[in-house]
Amino acid sequence: MIELRGITWNHTRGYLPMVATAQRFSELHPGVEIRWEKRSLQQFADWPIEKLAEVYDLLVIDHPFSGYAATHDVLLPLDTLLPASFLADQAAQSVGVSHASYSFGGHHWALAIDAATPVCGYRPDLLERAGASLPRNWDELMSLAGRGLVAIPAIGIDSLMNFYMLCDALGEQPFAGADAVVSASTGVQALEMLAALVQACDSACLGRNPIATWDHLAANGTAALCPFGYGYSNYARRGYAAHVLEFGPLIATPEGRPFRSTLGGAGLAISSRCAHVDEAVQYSLFTASPECQRGLYFDSGGQPGHRQAWNDETVNQRCGDYFARTLQTLDEAWLRPRYSGYLHFQDKASLTVHAFLRGTAGARETLLEMNRLYTESRSRS
Repeated sequence: MIELRGITWNHTRGYLPMVATAQRFSELHPGVEIRWEKRSLQQFADWPIEKLAEVYDLLVIDHPFSGYAATHDVLLPLDTLLPASFLADQAAQSVGVSHASYSFGGHHWALAIDAATPVCGYRPDLLERAGASLPRNWDELMSLAGRGLVAIPAIGIDSLMNFYMLCDALGEQPFAGADAVVSASTGVQALEMLAALVQACDSACLGRNPIATWDHLAANGTAALCPFGYGYSNYARRGYAAHVLEFGPLIATPEGRPFRSTLGGAGLAISSRCAHVDEAVQYSLFTASPECQRGLYFDSGGQPGHRQAWNDETVNQRCGDYFARTLQTLDEAWLRPRYSGYLHFQDKASLTVHAFLRGTAGARETLLEMNRLYTESRSRS
């Protein structure tokens, strides 16, 4: 018996589709057993990939790890193992730049089995009860927040991702230069906008990630809308939570341009220490195939990364058109840096932005520290 161990994150969307695909793969390949384990969403974002690759054969990873993989012997380059025709289909059927996000340094490091970005989620019943409509811009969003109808995930990592989004909405893409994350004027304004929104929401938002935020909205609470949180199609499916959520695009800038969120999602990678590479490759091909993505993978609670699944009529009927209504937001999402030292910046800057939102530092002081961390992280590449 050949045994493979895999690690993913602790949510229906992250864990159950891996267990289901592993079970079916084992049924089709009786000599292979795949055991998936799980870790918290926070550990998924920042647990050292080199440590995980020492223990696990299969890893579900975040795409910023691609830069580290390109300079360290932790993952196998899939372009040397998978058929070129398969990778070409994955690229042609990518949701936004999900597929390309795992390419770095001349190689491809993971298959985009899961696609996600911040989207707007809401309770139509609570909005109607409050006599409120979906916000179209920042001013309307702040008006709803002032009425206690808004909740956002405001832990460090999500606040940093929202900071990126606000900088872009203000007309400046982060990391365009080598010496600063963003200009002082844009950075300070983005931080102050984010702080104003967080302060208008329940302080409990500072401790909530996207999962906790969607759980909060789906319960019998008062918040009716999250304007930007990494989307989980599970909450658009009947029977998953107490109340079904509806999802759609983000608000627009004053010029009418939709906000560009910061791309998330997850990729399936193979450890460089995997002793059964052929079997790991076959499982990866099976799981990322369009047939599995729009079938077993979605059926088991997964959020596919293959575009055929996002455009599938049956898939959309079963989740309130979640995929059809958010696809454009995914296609327009912004790709984070992936240089080898970027994760050092992300880990530290998340804490810095969160401290600012808690009122322990000023906006300019926070931005100066972020710039210092950026310079420091580039020296680690």
